[in-house]
Amino acid sequence: MLYKELQPADMYMIRLPYSFSDYDRQLLTLFYQPLIGAESVSLYLTLWANGELKKDEQWAHYHLMNVLGTSIGKIFQARITLEAIGLLRTWQKTTDSGRTFYYELSAPLDADSFLKDPLLSMFLLNKVGENAYKQLRARFIQNANWKDEFRDVSRTFMDVFKPSTQTGIPVSHEEQFESKERNSDLPFYFESFNFSLLEEGLSEQLVPKSAMTIEAKEVISKLSFLYNLNPIEMQKVVILALDDELQLSDARLKKACADYYKLTISKVAPVIQKVVEPKKVQQVSDNPLTKEEELIHYLETSSPVTVLKDIANGKEPILADVQLANQLVTHYKIPVGVVNVLLQYVLLRTDMKLTKSYAEKIASHWMRKDVKTAKEAMELARNEHEQYIKWKNEGSKQKTYAKKPTREEKVPDWFYKKDGETKLSGAETNGIQNIDEERQKLIAELGMTKR
Repeated sequence: MLYKELQPADMYMIRLPYSFSDYDRQLLTLFYQPLIGAESVSLYLTLWANGELKKDEQWAHYHLMNVLGTSIGKIFQARITLEAIGLLRTWQKTTDSGRTFYYELSAPLDADSFLKDPLLSMFLLNKVGENAYKQLRARFIQNANWKDEFRDVSRTFMDVFKPSTQTGIPVSHEEQFESKERNSDLPFYFESFNFSLLEEGLSEQLVPKSAMTIEAKEVISKLSFLYNLNPIEMQKVVILALDDELQLSDARLKKACADYYKLTISKVAPVIQKVVEPKKVQQVSDNPLTKEEELIHYLETSSPVTVLKDIANGKEPILADVQLANQLVTHYKIPVGVVNVLLQYVLLRTDMKLTKSYAEKIASHWMRKDVKTAKEAMELARNEHEQYIKWKNEGSKQKTYAKKPTREEKVPDWFYKKDGETKLSGAETNGIQNIDEERQKLIAELGMTKR
């Protein structure tokens, strides 16, 4: 459930590991926004702005709800989307006083790295279309044809510097390999791909070990994920991608995989979708929802400011009402769903006047009863209705010339249970020794023309 993951009263801190630039903002807007949506970008920019304001300052997530004008559920979905795309890392600490989250923002990939990544580039191409994709490449990628006329004569670090004494421990090849994997640009670990099965059908004469570099393996694993191809299928992709020197380049791997996919599976490009959908997180069954269950979902996922606005038929709530709701959530740590029930009950019981003393008295009672959810608050309001009437009348008697109301007082729609009201809702590899021969077999099998 969402409320086991994040609540409005949970505190958060922000860390910016380095200063972000206007170039980062352009990349975020033009490259990442089509993939993750405006809500995730808005959350990133808000955390960016707050992180630049003061260091080690803490805010409640209720602050984000007010700034972004959205529910805690959408903030959670935006957060995990940023985590998945590699723009955010989250740490959590739980103490007696509550939970605190530490958010560390990561800079967007530069344009060259983004467009070379097979997952992100294909994802962006499918989202914005071919013309817009080409425009982005032309805008951010400089023409590098001049490199063909020049030879790189730059010295390396080892050419210029050497240690005076041997004090460190040499790094083995295995350690270098592990370091490369962990420092991947994307939070995508290709250890999950079965390279043993891939290499079983590829002999040393066909694909030398020197061709299976770390970079090539990373591209192979990402292409396998993107096109949903198993290691047996990726064997054919690797064979098609080998150049005359028996090496694997990123460009040839991408092209070979795209050609194989179009000829054997579908001519429609693959699409990456989110695994977690906001409405499916809380859906636990296909049973129809009652009116009360729909209302509880609304109260649990909406901010108090939204509830106040809805009660007033879309009009903006006054500052005093917003401050009272903020105090109940941030200072007294009352769950948002409980505060929303309280606001509805008090407003309709007092002729749309949010009496602070009356609201705080009921809130104090609910805190002592340890009410955690909107459903519990609604049940308690029904059971203690007579007592709350006495409290209200006691407050009215203290006013001079108070007149007894002659009309029937309103109560929220949820006060009377309406059972029966429902709403329909949603439900083997062979030995291969000759590269040219095998490649020709694959080309003939797939109906491809040799390029």
